[in-house]
Amino acid sequence: MTRINTNVSSLVAQNTLGRSNASLNEALTRLSTGLRINTGKDDPAGLIASENLRSDITAIRRAISNTDRANQVIATADSALGQVSSLLNDIRGLVTESANSGALSEEQISANQLQLDSSLEALNRIAQTTTFQGRRLLDGSLDFVTSAGSNFSKLSGLQIDQANLGATGQVAVDITVTTAATQAQVDIAGIPGSITAVNSAGTITFADAAVGSTGTVDIAITAQQSTGTFTAGTTTTVGFDLTAVVGQAAEGATGGAAGGVDLILVDNDDDSGNIATVVYNSGLNTLTVTGDFDGSAGGNAGATGTKVADAIDAEGTFLTSNRSAGVGNNLVVADATTYSNVATGGRGASTETITITGTAGAASNVSIQVLEATGIGATPTVTGDATNGYIVRVDDTVTTNITDIRAAIQGIAEVATATYGGGATYIAGGSDTSLTGAGVTEVLAGGTDAGNDVITITADTDGPANDRLLVFDDSANLGDGVVNVTDNGTTITVAVDDTSTYNLATLAATISSSLTGYSAQLTGSAGNGSFTGGDSSAAANVTGGVLGSGGISADVVLELAGSTGAEVLSFGAGTSIDQLVKGINLVSDATGVTATANGTTLELLSATYGSSSVVDLNVISEGTGDPNAGTFTSAVGQGSRVVGADVVASINGVQATGSGNQLSINTATLDLTATVDANFTGTASFTITGGGALFQLGPDVVSNQQARLGIGSVNTAQLGGVSGKIFQLGTGGSAELSSSNLDVAAEIVEEAITQVTSLRGRLGAFQRTTLETNKNALNDTLVNLTDAESSIRDADFAAESAALTRAQILVQSGTTVLQIANSNPQNVLALLR
Repeated sequence: MTRINTNVSSLVAQNTLGRSNASLNEALTRLSTGLRINTGKDDPAGLIASENLRSDITAIRRAISNTDRANQVIATADSALGQVSSLLNDIRGLVTESANSGALSEEQISANQLQLDSSLEALNRIAQTTTFQGRRLLDGSLDFVTSAGSNFSKLSGLQIDQANLGATGQVAVDITVTTAATQAQVDIAGIPGSITAVNSAGTITFADAAVGSTGTVDIAITAQQSTGTFTAGTTTTVGFDLTAVVGQAAEGATGGAAGGVDLILVDNDDDSGNIATVVYNSGLNTLTVTGDFDGSAGGNAGATGTKVADAIDAEGTFLTSNRSAGVGNNLVVADATTYSNVATGGRGASTETITITGTAGAASNVSIQVLEATGIGATPTVTGDATNGYIVRVDDTVTTNITDIRAAIQGIAEVATATYGGGATYIAGGSDTSLTGAGVTEVLAGGTDAGNDVITITADTDGPANDRLLVFDDSANLGDGVVNVTDNGTTITVAVDDTSTYNLATLAATISSSLTGYSAQLTGSAGNGSFTGGDSSAAANVTGGVLGSGGISADVVLELAGSTGAEVLSFGAGTSIDQLVKGINLVSDATGVTATANGTTLELLSATYGSSSVVDLNVISEGTGDPNAGTFTSAVGQGSRVVGADVVASINGVQATGSGNQLSINTATLDLTATVDANFTGTASFTITGGGALFQLGPDVVSNQQARLGIGSVNTAQLGGVSGKIFQLGTGGSAELSSSNLDVAAEIVEEAITQVTSLRGRLGAFQRTTLETNKNALNDTLVNLTDAESSIRDADFAAESAALTRAQILVQSGTTVLQIANSNPQNVLALLR
């Protein structure tokens, strides 16, 4: 075709060259990046698969890193636990060494105790300082947290190794026990009942009644001076005050019925105008002034009031004061009379005694304190009790009658009577001070409870032949302190004087020395320890003698073996079942077998439960005649061997592994060990609410790609078992090296070693079976996923090089062809020439 305007061949050549250039650019891009897929258009499906694989690869690499980190955490904990094990082994050696007390001095044992205390401190320090990136590993913070459910108290030794808490963050645990673990048990039935030998015995009882306590409360009363005012009856301008002089007869005068001192003026009619005499009569409490009170006969005035006052002062019993302005006036005959109670309020110094008798019994030995207090009022108050004592308070500002204080004391429960025969008053805030501060205190004493003293007379040998009637006779006058003791073969008579007082311990010794084949001693001493003829007494006959019999029928030699060892035991004919129990239990720590008596059956029980517990009884020899005639041979033949049974239980429906009373389970979601109480059947439940060390071991954040591991505390308060905790071996503890409990100490250390060893084994198993296998599996997966991702995304250099060569050739040939095609229109010009 010969066209000029349209060169179709050139267009075809251009398109082909463009495609060849595109192929060349693609090959160059893949070879330069090494990737087959550089953009989504390169391979959409391949891109999606590649990106998913890249995400998986990234997650797996992090999971491998997590596994390495978890392994490092466990390795750190295990290293510290190795030191804990070493310390516990050292402690075990110290316990064993210190048990050799016959060869060690107290100083050596003390040195061992110091070393042990240092080891305990090191254990606590390791528990607190073992950390990984600041997080403590062995202080219990990584242990699981539980909340109790029904019968949770029936569980002990709960150890949760691993638990998958799922999306809820908790898991309920139900432990259903269908069959309880049993002990191994061998019974020896038909042991004849043992009749224990009994010696005849009788008593003489001396009864003492309860006695009440006694005491007195003494209140000191200070002397009070009589005071008052005199005013003349007619010459009323004459007057003065009177005050008894301290130490004089009238100081405490209270007068007669009127209650004061009377002043008597007597006119002697001597017309001298003077005072003749002044006389104080202490018996009548009268002050008599004799003088001229009528001077009119002699032409002189009567004595003045001043002369009367001066005469009284001169006499010395009273002093006058506050004389009136008209005291110098003369008195008249009408003034000569008796002036009653011109001085009152006086009293003498005294001690007022309240006598107290307590109620019968030792409970009446109480303390009573009487003192002043504020705000009490006129009636005293009582507070306190028998244990702490009673306090009687009187007001510190008012006058209180001693009779009211007596009444308050009488109201105390332990007081039978409180008596006071006086009528004095206590003036608080005034002259009386005996009840200020601590006041006065009286401790009632002498109260005793009713009780008996008992003298027991016992035969020296067993059997009824020593039974006697016992007579105690205190009816005759034998002489001071005489004791006669006789035994006529049927009656023992103890005779004492009817009025003498005997020390009962001495009396018992006298009776004992006076009898043949009997002894006497004071076996009860609840009374006062003495007896006076005529006091209460009672004799009980010497009876009850029994000859011993029963027990096993023949001598026997046994071999008894249990879970901890074996012992050979020998018992003689007639040994009672109780004696057999004591003999077997004496070596129970060596055999692991304990004995109990159940009627006439001897029960031999293993100390432990489960299939590992055993009671193996072998009758080596019994008696010398019929081999089947002995008690043991009749019951078990030549011997019997019995083992116990393990607990049968399930945990959350999964059958658990039982070992004695301990059960365990290990599933993908739960790994725990617990011990149930002996003989418990039913369901015990609890909930794991959190805790544990959570390790993300898989690429996906889901519970089945995580492991939650519990790591308990290894401080001294947590290490140990049923025997106790390791801290008890420290100084002052119940199992310290100087105590008598070194067997318990050894058991505690063994349990602690087992506990730590178990924890190390569990952590090691987690490292070996979980972390290492997880890492190996992840590494293999990583290789395969990387290979798959590479096969999809990476460029094949051989193929891409070939493609590059082909594209280069096509571009070159396309370019040449395009040149040829573009020259075709020039060929048309040849037609125009």
